Amino acid sequence: MTRFAHITGWGMAVPEKVLTNEDIARMVDTTDDWIVSRTGIRERRIASQDQSSASLATDAALKALEVADLKPREVDLIIVATSSPEYLFPATACVVQDQIGAKKAGAFDLSAACTGFIFAVNMAAQAIQSGAIDNALVIGAETLSRLTNWQDRNTCILFGDGAGAFVLQMSYEPGGVLSAVMRSDGSGGNSLYVPAGGSRIPTTAETVAQGLHYIHMNGREVYRFATRVMTQATQEAVADAKLKMEDIDLIIPHQANQRIIEAAARGLDFPMEKVISNVDRYGNTSTASIPIATCEAFKDGRLHPGDKIVFVGFGAGLTWGAAVAQWTGPVTVRRRHYLPPSYRAWARLRSILRRLMRRIEGLIWGRYLYL
Repeated sequence: MTRFAHITGWGMAVPEKVLTNEDIARMVDTTDDWIVSRTGIRERRIASQDQSSASLATDAALKALEVADLKPREVDLIIVATSSPEYLFPATACVVQDQIGAKKAGAFDLSAACTGFIFAVNMAAQAIQSGAIDNALVIGAETLSRLTNWQDRNTCILFGDGAGAFVLQMSYEPGGVLSAVMRSDGSGGNSLYVPAGGSRIPTTAETVAQGLHYIHMNGREVYRFATRVMTQATQEAVADAKLKMEDIDLIIPHQANQRIIEAAARGLDFPMEKVISNVDRYGNTSTASIPIATCEAFKDGRLHPGDKIVFVGFGAGLTWGAAVAQWTGPVTVRRRHYLPPSYRAWARLRSILRRLMRRIEGLIWGRYLYL
C-alpha cells in the first residue's frame, strides 16, 4: 500500500519582547516609514537572555505534539532547520530530543538557511513515504538577533526570533505532502552570509572587532534572486503534484519581505487574498517563518481539511524550494496523550539532572584513573 506523510500537528513559539521600528530608529538612522515602505515590517520579536534556538524549538515542538496527539517517545526522527544553532555541535535537534524525552528518535540539524524548513519537511516526508519511519518532528528555530549587527540599518531592520514545528505522520489515506522541489546555487553564496566563525575564517579577536560574525547581505542581489525563484519553485512543485495553480487554495511563503511576497503573487497571477503574510509583526524569522505563518493561518480559520497549499521560500546558499501539501489536520484520535503545562519544565529538569549525573560520573572516573 502507498504510504503518505500527513501534517498532523503544528506549534509555534515566539519571544514576548517586541522590537518596533520606532525602537530601531533610536539605534540607527532610519524611520518607520522607510522600513515599512521597503520591507513591510513594523515589528519583530527578540529572544530574552534565557531563551535560545533550542528552548524556542522545544516549546514549539511540544505544542505540535499535543495537537497531533503523539507522545514524544513515538517520534522516530527530529530535524531542526536553523541558521542560528545552539552550538556548532552537538546538533540543536539533539538538545530538543533530550528536552522533550523523544527516547528513540534520531536527530540532526539541516542547514539551508531560510529554505531549510521546506527541505526538512521534504526529507521527513520521504523517510515516511519510503517506510523508514512513521512519525517525524520538523522544526524551524532561530535566534537571529544574536547574529545581527544592530548598527547596520540594512540588516538590523529585517530579522526576528521564533520557532515553528510540524508533526508528520504516516497514513494510508491519500494526502499530506504531495511534492517538493529543492534547488541551490552556491555561486551566490556571498550575497547573504556570516563570513567568520567557521573553519574558513576561525574566530579571533580581530574577526570579532571587524564584525565578521554578523549577517552580511547584498540586498539588491537577494531581492532580484528571490522574486525570480519564488515563482519558479511554486510552478515546479505544483506541476510535480499534477495540479494547476487554480487548484491551489493557499500559498504560505517565507516571510522575508512584503514586496517579495507581492511580486511572487503577481508572477503567478495568484490573488494576494489567498497568500498568507505576517511579516509585518514578526519580520524575517528565517526557517521559522513558514511554520509560524501556518499556525496563524490555522488559528485565523484560513486552513481547512482538504485544502491544497504551497510552502515556498528562498535563502542563503543560495537556496530555494517549494512543497505542495493537502492539509489534513490531526489524524483520527486513537488515544489521548495529554501533555500538561508543566511537561516542558519537567523535561528540562530531567535534562539538567542527566547532565549533572554525567558530570559527576566524569569526575569520579577521572579521579579513579589518576589514582
